[in-house]
Amino acid sequence: MNNLWIASLDAADRQRLEPHLAEKAFAQGQMLYDAGEAVDQVWFPLNGVVSLMTVLPEDKMVETAAIGREGLVGVTCGPMNARASSRAIAQIEGSAACCPGEVFADALSKSASMRNALARFTESLFAQIQQAAACNAQHRLDERLARWLLTLHDRADADRFDLTQSDIAGMLGVRRATVSEVGSVLEDRALIRRGRGWVEVLDRGGLEAASCGCYSAMRGVMKDLGVPRPSAPDA
Repeated sequence: MNNLWIASLDAADRQRLEPHLAEKAFAQGQMLYDAGEAVDQVWFPLNGVVSLMTVLPEDKMVETAAIGREGLVGVTCGPMNARASSRAIAQIEGSAACCPGEVFADALSKSASMRNALARFTESLFAQIQQAAACNAQHRLDERLARWLLTLHDRADADRFDLTQSDIAGMLGVRRATVSEVGSVLEDRALIRRGRGWVEVLDRGGLEAASCGCYSAMRGVMKDLGVPRPSAPDA
C-alpha cells in the first residue's frame, strides 16, 4: 500500500479498510470537495498532492495545508457526515484509494488503535495549519515560497512538478507578478529552475536554508507525534 497512513496500521485495522478501497485518479486543479459540502468518502493519496484551501470573500482562497501519501483527506473537517470547512483541491495530479465515509466511520468505532492513528494525524495537520497561518502573517515571501516548495517536494516524488505562476500565487495568496519577482530571487541563487508551467528543485539543501524555520518545525511535529513523514525524492 503506497499510502503511508494505511501502511502504518496493524494488519487487523488494514483489513477493515482494504476490501472497501477503490483507486481513483485526480487531475491537477480538480476539486475533491468544497467548503460547506457534506463529505461522503475518505481519500488516501497514493501519489500527488492535495491542498486544503481556506475560502475567503469573493472566492479568493489560500492554502492552509498540503497532504500527500502520508495522510488522508476527508475526515479533517469534523465528525463524519459533517460539512467541510475547507476546499480540497488537487495541487499535483495523482491517485488515491477511496473509502466510503460510513465504512471508515464504522472501522473507527471498532478500533481504538485506528482512532489513535487518526488523532495523531489530525493533530499534526492542525499544527501544520497553525504554522502556515503564522508563517503567512510574519515571514518574507521568499522564505514562504521556499517553505511551500519544500512541502510540495516532499510529496511530489520528483524534483520537477507542474506549477504555473498563477497556481503558486493562489496557494500563497499573492499577486502573480509578485510570485515572478520572488521566484527570480530563488532562481538567481540556483535553488530552483522555472519554465512555462513547471518548477524544478535544483538545490534542496539550499532551499531549506532559504526557508524560514516553519518547514523544519512542521516536520518536527510529525516526528514527535509518530506520524509517517513524506520524504523528498533523494531523502
